[in-house]
Amino acid sequence: MAVRAVRGAVQLERDEAEHMAQKVGELLTAILGRNGLTSDDLISLWFTATPDLHSDFPAAAVRGQGVLDVPLLCAQELDVEGAMPRVVRILAHVETDLTKTEVAHVYLGAAAALRKDIAQ
Repeated sequence: MAVRAVRGAVQLERDEAEHMAQKVGELLTAILGRNGLTSDDLISLWFTATPDLHSDFPAAAVRGQGVLDVPLLCAQELDVEGAMPRVVRILAHVETDLTKTEVAHVYLGAAAALRKDIAQ
């Protein structure tokens, strides 16, 4: 069993807590599903949000899904001019038998433009 890092991102349509919870939940569900993982495989999750998101912490969405025993951390993305707005990113550290090349990084919706080289 190895420790792997799985990346993902989603762009929110609006800065509202319920919408953030829905989109972050979808993103984590997709990351787990596409990699054949469960919440028991999670070691830690690091979230970043662009500076234009103020309604809630992305980690609150995961706690709302019942992930209670995994360390979570939120941080703010750099405020780079021209960057895609309203984006939440996840860096998930997981235990898995997948090789680095087998790991599926997940970029939902418009966020797929952020990493065309690895978006699934």
